[in-house]
Amino acid sequence: MAGTALTLVGIGTPALAVERQVYVAMGDSFSAGSVVLPQSDLLTCARSSINYAGLLAKQLKVDELRDVTCGAATTTNFPNPQKGIISGTNPPQYDALSADTTLVTVGIGGNDVGLVGLATSCVNLLPVGTSCKAANTAGGVDKYANKIDAFAATYGTVIETIRRRAPQAKIVMVGYPTGIKPGGCWPVVPVLPQDADYIQANIDRLNARMAEQSAAHGAEYVDIRTPSIGHDACQPIGVKWIEGLIPSVVNNSFAPLHPNAAGLAAVVPSIRKVL
Repeated sequence: MAGTALTLVGIGTPALAVERQVYVAMGDSFSAGSVVLPQSDLLTCARSSINYAGLLAKQLKVDELRDVTCGAATTTNFPNPQKGIISGTNPPQYDALSADTTLVTVGIGGNDVGLVGLATSCVNLLPVGTSCKAANTAGGVDKYANKIDAFAATYGTVIETIRRRAPQAKIVMVGYPTGIKPGGCWPVVPVLPQDADYIQANIDRLNARMAEQSAAHGAEYVDIRTPSIGHDACQPIGVKWIEGLIPSVVNNSFAPLHPNAAGLAAVVPSIRKVL
């Protein structure tokens, strides 16, 4: 019948037409899959075509994937364009959202608070040396804990902005994985034991703030920290999901301190659990 929104299933069984599924993926290099091959956008965002968004979109068989994840992104690149890593410009990530968006995943915050910079500043090529934990907690003031706590409310702002632009979308905030095991593994990852624990404590703190803000603003939070235990940068090739300072080509990874191909794929089951 012309003009009807119904289709027939079987004999005389009306069913509403299936909603078109539009998935928008937002975030930084941990979501983009920086320099994990094959790349869909190497020069601007170092975005992998087998990042978790690409894999999830195929599994869900969505009608459209708008993947605007970008290496080095911060939350300022959600409302504002981002200059490309080598060339080009990534549009504001919020621009990918629209009224027909049905799913949004967001992985962001690490660059806002400087977690990769913290990790590289903790490198000690000798088993003794200056502790980055001591430097960052001098005088009883934890600089990184303060940065993370001050940033936390931004997650709420991001969630509410997405909801205004895509009111029908399910919003999923994706946490960061386990980076290093307790006590570290010098010299495989050349940071002192107390500094390894300090790095991981700050990753955990950022995840906790993301989870709190997700709960407060009605978004889903996906814990990647727990399933990635035992797959940190200290583990051997074939087991690790996060690379150390020298990434392994065998693991299809060229970005230090970032997820490899297996690490990106491992995120998908955790997201699917909340959908």
